[in-house]
Amino acid sequence: MGGLVLGIAPVFVLIAVGYGLRKSGFLPDATWRPIEKLSINLLYPGFLVPAIWHADLSGPSAGAAGGAAVVSVIVIAALALMAKPFLTLDGPAYTSVFQGVIRWNSFVFLPVVQSLFDARGLAVAAVMIACIIPVTNIACVAVLARWGADQRGVSPLALMKAMLRNPILMACVIGLTLNFAGVPGFPVLDRILELLGNAALPMGLIVAGAGLSFAEVMRRRTTVLAVSVVKLLIMPFLMWGVCRLMGGDQLAQSLALLCGATPGAAASYMLARQMGGDAPLMAGVIALTTVGGAITMPVLLMLFHFV
Repeated sequence: MGGLVLGIAPVFVLIAVGYGLRKSGFLPDATWRPIEKLSINLLYPGFLVPAIWHADLSGPSAGAAGGAAVVSVIVIAALALMAKPFLTLDGPAYTSVFQGVIRWNSFVFLPVVQSLFDARGLAVAAVMIACIIPVTNIACVAVLARWGADQRGVSPLALMKAMLRNPILMACVIGLTLNFAGVPGFPVLDRILELLGNAALPMGLIVAGAGLSFAEVMRRRTTVLAVSVVKLLIMPFLMWGVCRLMGGDQLAQSLALLCGATPGAAASYMLARQMGGDAPLMAGVIALTTVGGAITMPVLLMLFHFV
């Protein structure tokens, strides 16, 4: 347990640093959006491309972990849609509940993986990201287009364009393409990407912390807590179980459990704001799952390794 805490604690300390910087006014509010844009569009791709490009993806880890992530998201999404008639929520609030139970924060997931696993673990984690981003984005955009305020739907072409503009997804695709094609590394390019990657994870965590908002947690505590339970407790065991059924080895199962327990994504708030979702509720879900993830992630991994 001590090793898990030492591996995970710095991740959440940096999140707390970001929250403190935002609340203290150390940087103007207008500064955080450009920093976030820099992290998503340049630093994170600089980390992901070489991590996947130079990884050994042979063996049962990558396929089982990626498959488990996709299947689990589809299962939870289907259950959330089936539950819609029984929920006393308006359309925008429902879209935030839907996003809250299936989306997860790669800004938190990857640094934890880096702290606890070797380069192969990072590569498998990146493959999981490449598999899960299209599924979650399509599902969430479709639900927002149907139940978001003042939405009239979204065309398949517009959705495809939005996917192609996702820099994290495209970085995963580029890395996988270079890996499968057997393209050798280029020393100068590798060094440039290494320097970008070294800045990506700490900057991403600080940005994630700066985006936290706890204003809605107490005001709508029942809804926020219910979504958090599904995200932090039900999803991890589902993803781990599916991975095990798919024949995933210990690495794949560990990463599946960890992926399932990862907090909600800050991008959910931006999407809710853009497409008529309940953005304050979404902010509350992200905040509580981030705080809760600091507890559940090490505990679940400890149980997995000692059972």
